Amino acid sequence: MIRTLRAPFRPVTYSRWLHLCVPLLLLALWMFIEPAWPWMPLLIVVPFAFVPWVRLAEGLQAQFLLTPRDREAEDSGISTAPSARWADRWRTLVWLETRLVVAGAAWLATVWLPVMAVELIAVALGHPLTSDPAIPFVPPRWAAALLVPVPVVVLLVVVALLGDLITAIARRLLGPSAAERLTALEARTEQLLERTRIARELHDSIGHALTVAVVQAGAARAAKDPEFTDRALNAIEETGRAALEDLERVLLVLRESAQPPSQRPTLVEADRLLESARASGAAVDAELNGSLEKLPGPVSREGYRILQEALTNVLRHSGPVPVRVRVDMGHGRLVLEVSNPLPEGPLFMTGSGSGLRGIKERAALLGGEAETGPHEGGWRVRARLPLERMH
Repeated sequence: MIRTLRAPFRPVTYSRWLHLCVPLLLLALWMFIEPAWPWMPLLIVVPFAFVPWVRLAEGLQAQFLLTPRDREAEDSGISTAPSARWADRWRTLVWLETRLVVAGAAWLATVWLPVMAVELIAVALGHPLTSDPAIPFVPPRWAAALLVPVPVVVLLVVVALLGDLITAIARRLLGPSAAERLTALEARTEQLLERTRIARELHDSIGHALTVAVVQAGAARAAKDPEFTDRALNAIEETGRAALEDLERVLLVLRESAQPPSQRPTLVEADRLLESARASGAAVDAELNGSLEKLPGPVSREGYRILQEALTNVLRHSGPVPVRVRVDMGHGRLVLEVSNPLPEGPLFMTGSGSGLRGIKERAALLGGEAETGPHEGGWRVRARLPLERMH
């Protein structure tokens, strides 16, 4: 009830009224051609309903006039896609027929009720009426003056109710089909996966660079050796430059959705990570077996990030300790293992654990598995990635 009272003050009431009046153009045109057959427009619109682009045009018009606020929020519930299946075409046909019927009701109210208000004004002023008045009876002059606002109020109520009715029908008949909803859901899922991948890329590359920089800066300050400080600054510079390159790759993905993933770093560039860890003071014992350049692209790229996060984890939590790195390609899978001793004192730094979780997520996306945790008195990250399914 309150919503109905507020209807005259809502702009959407009048935009919906305009939407109801649009089909009247067809009705008015036909009445000039053959007024004896007022139902003929119901047959005229039938062939148009099976034209795919008619559904798109009706959807756009409904969004602009029936749900302008929801359209801005991209949640109007009305599709703006052409008919792709026969079910969409039949729904469009029902929509066109229903729209004509509701428009006819709106036309009667729009014409008849204002005429009643004018005739009541005429009666209140003492003017005679025509031989075929719109009001059912002629009231006294004082009563006619009091009844003048009634047709106007009834018109606003009818327009508001018909506007709500046609909007509900539009959402039902012009709403996304099951196939369109599935397509939208898939697109949304792809978007969320891409955002997750970008967040993981930023975490791994920038987190690694910042960890190396912090370790190097702390070690240089503690050493108080100009030569060591110079080496530390060089390592920070190289790591920062590599991080900027990784950041640029990620930003390219954000700016251009067609950015090829092949430009992301791969295990062929693993030496860059090993040298960065060595420059941070870690004694890295690395053994890389197999032709890494022949690895499938997804395995090589995700393997690089796993190795990067594993080394970052060592520097962040244990500091510059001895690290053993083994990368073995063979028997249909890639095995990547990073192990290090645990420090006797408190952890060097603390973290949220998202990096280790990201390692497991990367392995799982490729159909592999990853293990992280204590092993033989130290800490080990071990990932096994299948190769066959990636070719």
